[in-house]
Amino acid sequence: MAEPVVTLRDVARRAGVHPATASRALSPETRLLVSDATAQRVEEAAAALGYRPNAMARSLRTRRSHSIGVLIPDLNNPLFPPMVRGLEDRLAADGYVALIGNTDGRPDREQQVFEQMRARNVDGYALATARLNSPVLAEAARDGLTVVLMNRVAEDYDFPAVSVDNERGARMAITHLTELGHSEIGYIAGPQSLSTGLNRYRGFLAGMLAARLAVPPGAVAFADAFTIEEGQRSAAEILAASPQCTAIAAGNDMLAVGCYAAIEEAGLNCPGDISVVGFNDMPFIDRLRPPMTTVAFPHYQLGTEAAGLLLERLSGAEKPSRTLYLAPQFVVRGSTAVRSQAGRTR
Repeated sequence: MAEPVVTLRDVARRAGVHPATASRALSPETRLLVSDATAQRVEEAAAALGYRPNAMARSLRTRRSHSIGVLIPDLNNPLFPPMVRGLEDRLAADGYVALIGNTDGRPDREQQVFEQMRARNVDGYALATARLNSPVLAEAARDGLTVVLMNRVAEDYDFPAVSVDNERGARMAITHLTELGHSEIGYIAGPQSLSTGLNRYRGFLAGMLAARLAVPPGAVAFADAFTIEEGQRSAAEILAASPQCTAIAAGNDMLAVGCYAAIEEAGLNCPGDISVVGFNDMPFIDRLRPPMTTVAFPHYQLGTEAAGLLLERLSGAEKPSRTLYLAPQFVVRGSTAVRSQAGRTR
């Protein structure tokens, strides 16, 4: 025989309060309207009775689902889980749950997942997939949806965003390489339809200009995606077209991991022949051989900051959209070394 369902009235009766007071005490949005002593008494009553709020009924009453749609371009990329964890932890503190959708970096899949989340009446969206000319962003702006961009920016839209200072990080990579004596530096640029790909490429160019270095012919390759496979293809292209290069900076760590494979395939050594710099400091990148020199930023904090901006919008606060840029840090490991006076040794 099924156990009887515990209702809010049961909790209120046990706590000695009106059902409306019990409802306010158990909702993160209205808990401040109830004294701490009353809220504690209601929470203890709910725990003792095993009360579980009816999310569907609450959604109909408040017109909120207390869910957030989170679009991620590639769950295989170790960069994103810490971001999502930071986002989830901050949202959970305010009673929201995150619904995760993986798009595999495909615009059609992004549109499909976005529409599915709209159909589920999520209260807002955290988008780590945003492209510069995105139909999803255009639709969200047109319909006045609550959106925050995570690890992306889109200057043509008035959405709050959190990102690392990508240009500054890329300049730091070039400065490091020039300080090691490298002057013939190649670069693997990420997709230029993404703010991360575009702004890191701009940072590479600015770093070369500041060092008064010309970009060697054939030394820049444009990857179609932030993947190991594209990194290997692009690095092989640079090594063949620009044999004078003694260092390669990459638009992210996944591309840089691909560099390792291309360098080995060419019969060369990292860092003896070619120094390599990544970007992101994704988990486990220090376990590679050699451990990767890279640009780091706090992934978990990026997620919590994005959640904070989203909750700010959901609260109805009339504040202008803000873009937060987290400061990059440069992490020197074993994939970069002083340039050999003879250039490549092989």
